[in-house]
Amino acid sequence: MKTTLFPGIAVCLGALSLIAQAPPRTPIFVTPDQLNIAALLPNPPAAGSPALKADLAELHRIQETRTPEQIAHAKADEAEESMFAFKDVVGPRFTREALPKTALLSDHVHSDEGVIVNPAKTFFHRPRPYNFDSTIKPVCKVSANMADYSYPGGHATTGYLEALTLMMLLPEKRDAILARADDYAHSRAVCGVHYPADLVVSKYTAYAMMGIMVNNPRFRQELEAARSELRAVLGI
Repeated sequence: MKTTLFPGIAVCLGALSLIAQAPPRTPIFVTPDQLNIAALLPNPPAAGSPALKADLAELHRIQETRTPEQIAHAKADEAEESMFAFKDVVGPRFTREALPKTALLSDHVHSDEGVIVNPAKTFFHRPRPYNFDSTIKPVCKVSANMADYSYPGGHATTGYLEALTLMMLLPEKRDAILARADDYAHSRAVCGVHYPADLVVSKYTAYAMMGIMVNNPRFRQELEAARSELRAVLGI
C-alpha cells in the first residue's frame, strides 16, 4: 500500500469494495455512500518507518509510566461508550436514567461510528499494537482475532463524536468537553490497544462525520429534543 496523504483512485475503489463486503449496518445520521473515510485518511505508518517507531516508543513510554489510577480510568472509559462518559464535565445529574432523549441521541451517534469506522478498519488492516509488538502489554479488553484492526479507533471516534454533539447542547462547556474528549481518546493508548496515530485519525473521522450529521433532519430533531431536556434537567 502506498504511503500517501490522499489515496488515489485505485485506493478509493478498493475501499468501496471492502465497504460492500462489510456486515450490513443500519445507518441513522450518516451513510457509507456519504462518507468513505478510508479514501480520505492517510495510510497508517508503514512497517519500519520512523512514524511507526515513534508510535511504538510512545506506547512504551505510556506503558512504563501508567499508574493504577490511570489504568482504572482507562478501563472505565472503555466501558462507557456514550455521551455519559462526560458526566465529570457536566455534573451528577447527567445520567442516562434522567435524560432518555439525550441517551437516545447518544446511542444513535455511537451506532453511526461503526457504520463509518468499521469499513475503514478493514481497508487499512492495521494490527493492534499488542499483535504487532509482543512487548506491548494491554490492560484492557483484547481480542485474539487478528482481524480486530486498530485504525481508526472506534472508541476514540465515538468519544469525539459524542463530544461534538454535547458541545452543541452545552456550548458554554466547550473547552472542558474537548479536553475530556482528548483524555478519553488517550485512554486507548493507556490501555495499550491503540497507537497514538490511531487516535489522531479518529478525531479527523469524527469531525468529518459530524460535518454530514449536522445536515441530517433527524439528527437536528433529536438534537433539539435533547437540548431542551438536558438544559431543563440542569436548570440552565
